[in-house]
Amino acid sequence: MTRRVTGGSLVRGTVSAGFEPVRRVYERQLETMAEENTQLCVYYKGERVVDLWASTGNDPNFSADSLINVFSSGKSLAAIAIASLVGDELLAYETRLVDVWPEFGGEGKDDLTVADVMRHEGGMAAFRTSIDPEDLLIEKIKQNRVGKIIEDHPVRFREGTPGQREYHAVTRGWILNEVFRRVDPKGRTIGQFLKEELRDPLGADAVIGVEQHELQRISPLSPLGLRFELIESLRPRALGRRVPHHFFQILGRVFRVLPWMRRATTRGAPAPFTGMRGVEFFNEPVIAMGETPSAAATCSARGLGKIAAMMAARGTWEGKEYLRGSGWDAMHANPVLAEMGFSTTRFTQGGVNAFVQTGAKSSRLDSALNQGREGFYGWMGLGGSLFQWHPEHEIGFAFVPTALHVLDIVNERGKVYQAAVLRCVRELGER
Repeated sequence: MTRRVTGGSLVRGTVSAGFEPVRRVYERQLETMAEENTQLCVYYKGERVVDLWASTGNDPNFSADSLINVFSSGKSLAAIAIASLVGDELLAYETRLVDVWPEFGGEGKDDLTVADVMRHEGGMAAFRTSIDPEDLLIEKIKQNRVGKIIEDHPVRFREGTPGQREYHAVTRGWILNEVFRRVDPKGRTIGQFLKEELRDPLGADAVIGVEQHELQRISPLSPLGLRFELIESLRPRALGRRVPHHFFQILGRVFRVLPWMRRATTRGAPAPFTGMRGVEFFNEPVIAMGETPSAAATCSARGLGKIAAMMAARGTWEGKEYLRGSGWDAMHANPVLAEMGFSTTRFTQGGVNAFVQTGAKSSRLDSALNQGREGFYGWMGLGGSLFQWHPEHEIGFAFVPTALHVLDIVNERGKVYQAAVLRCVRELGER
């Protein structure tokens, strides 16, 4: 089904009976938000009930199967890879990294466990040197180019801040990739595991390390720019504001985050990649072809939605077990509440956040992070992407945009779809 919305955008795809409100929300967002290309895919109880995509510029190359960098949504793909090792009894979350990677020891790292890294408590939120993107290609990773940098790196935690949680935005995936390839019996990287164990057998487009022939399938990212977002935030919603938050909401969040930023160990650190000058650098082919599981997974919403549906079904899909039950259980166990700078998070030992109903005393930012996605697990990516699953209701959810709203720091622009899906599911349950 194809429908044209105000402004000329064509909305393509289908929704199942009972989920029509999600399509209406999707069309409204295209009309009111600063969007370019977006994909939305939702599974419910094993069935794909929402499959929508649109291009506000009517890009002829954009489709439901286009691939887009989903930034930190890739963290949950890496978490699934590690959970597979746990389910196969090759690794445990309480395992010290030095027990599987002896060269990792020293520089204050001897007692760090897998769970510490998964919860962003590994003390290496930023490296003291930039990584050459060429060193993230599979053959270079297996030459220990990145591993050597990590082995020689010290831990560093924020001063004057309770706890050790600090967002490992890019580095978590690089550390986990080194752990994974040392434990995996085949010596594979996370990207190789993803292709062989999930993408190919599931038919789910989720890639860490794009092959040369697939680069043409990538739809590039389009950062809005901070100036544009701030100017738009001054416009009242009734007069056509095209970003989720007004200026004073953004200002309040900046004041909330600023003390943490001042004490962050990432402050003054070099860029993650050599040659990086801004977020547009993630459009470079070499970044897509390399493996940065925490910040450069290249996926479609259809691909992520199917993997999320498998996770919502406790690791099984169409009768096949993709993640052992023991690995699934361990991955979702022991969520620990801790501040992470921009919000209070509840990361499990397996490295996915548990979203919960917040109380009256919760901060506005904590409520913004959780309300509307209660019961989901997973995470989100810079500027808008969402890759999450809801085991209780058996929902697999993925939203993948190309326009990056960087100041929407807990991805509320996409959360409106999650809230709409939850309302539809509850209404169906009451019939």
